Amino acid sequence: MLAMSEFGPAHGVLRLLLDGQPRTRAELIDLSGLGRSTVTGRLEELVAAGFVVPSGEAASSGGRPPARFAFNPSARLVLAADVGATHLSVALTDLSGTILDSTTTVLNIAEGPETVLAALATTGRALLKNAKRSVNDLAGVGVGLPGPVEHSTGRPNHPPIMPGWDSYDVVGRLTKEFGCPVLVDNDVNLMALGEHTTQYADVEHLLFVKVATGIGAGLISGGRLHRGAQGAAGDIGHIQAAGHTELCRCGNTGCLEAVASAAAIATHLRASGLRPKTSQQVVDLVRAGNPVATQAVRQAGREIGTVLAACVSLINPSVLVIGGSLSQAGDHLLAGIRETIYARSLPLATTHLKVVPSHTAHQAALHGAAAMLLQHTLGLQPRAQASSSSATLNRAPQAGQLPVPKT
Repeated sequence: MLAMSEFGPAHGVLRLLLDGQPRTRAELIDLSGLGRSTVTGRLEELVAAGFVVPSGEAASSGGRPPARFAFNPSARLVLAADVGATHLSVALTDLSGTILDSTTTVLNIAEGPETVLAALATTGRALLKNAKRSVNDLAGVGVGLPGPVEHSTGRPNHPPIMPGWDSYDVVGRLTKEFGCPVLVDNDVNLMALGEHTTQYADVEHLLFVKVATGIGAGLISGGRLHRGAQGAAGDIGHIQAAGHTELCRCGNTGCLEAVASAAAIATHLRASGLRPKTSQQVVDLVRAGNPVATQAVRQAGREIGTVLAACVSLINPSVLVIGGSLSQAGDHLLAGIRETIYARSLPLATTHLKVVPSHTAHQAALHGAAAMLLQHTLGLQPRAQASSSSATLNRAPQAGQLPVPKT
């Protein structure tokens, strides 16, 4: 197994091929500024490791046509996992971030870390088996959790809906299982990263808001995911909603999550004589045209919009993406959010602001988990960003490694 520190020199040549464009040795020499013997040696190392493959020949200007070389995204795989409040989604991606296979099962986060992570490991191994690959082919594992995560350690920190998870060593548990680098983050951070890398790679400032059982946000600033000092940036669900005193599961009162989340809306609708218990059931009522549910969702959008108006004024994003299960309830949630944001924010902050639904939907966190692993642990980038400068995120729980294939 070859550590990144040992692979570093060749990695500079590899980076020049990440845009998927095959290049000749001469082109790599021109782009890198390195000598012919140096580039030749590093290419040989990359080809031997499987990260670069021959890719035909360029047009000849006389003599033998020069060989082209291309990045091989199938050289390794990434295991990406989105652990939700009531679901577990696991995907296998290649080194370009393309999802090759995925599966989602119903699983309650309250069953605890041992049960949930065992299910994650079993599912991951099944996906590898289906792909006829092994754990030796993994570049790493990226995981999103539905609660606050201390990014420097990958440990959950007093998560409100995750009993038994506080300070649990998720990284250590999965490293023992797969023997490769493991990165863990809050699921909304990964949704923001997934939406950004797959849909808005050229956008410098983006805010992703998840509205589901809970409410949270992920912030892309200057083209990079912004986590804050300890990883708590974007926790808008526990900002107090003006005029409200509802008890929140975090222990405080009047939190936005206690007022406008799918769980809060379901509670409100049950008091009105309806019977929704889940986010999907609230969405189903809205889609069926129920006026009480439709009005409740729109009002939730207004409450969320009040908090987001402050965010828009503070960080001035150019794109505001609304995701999460409740965003599937048509335009009603977005209409309420837009109504309040445009009424309360200054024109300079909203003139070019786009408030849009998520394009990656339920796969946002999976794309983000893969992107986190590729960007940070391997220093690679998903293809959407391959032509831009390298993104370096905050420090990770472990130093990354770039394993050499076993022969």
